[in-house]
Amino acid sequence: MTQIKNTFDRTTVIKILKGAAIAGGGAAAVYLLDALSVMDLGQATPLVTAICAILINAIKEFRNGK
Repeated sequence: MTQIKNTFDRTTVIKILKGAAIAGGGAAAVYLLDALSVMDLGQATPLVTAICAILINAIKEFRNGK
């Protein structure tokens, strides 16, 4: 299906929203990681680092498939 000039079809709107979610998620992740980097977590630092990595992988796996 070809998009009509000066209009948005449902597929295009979904693509725009997905792109906005990816961009917003990336911006939020950078902000969060910057905030975490200045926190002194003491001995919990390796645990927090591991949890962040696990969460990122879980989100990636959740998004896989059809």
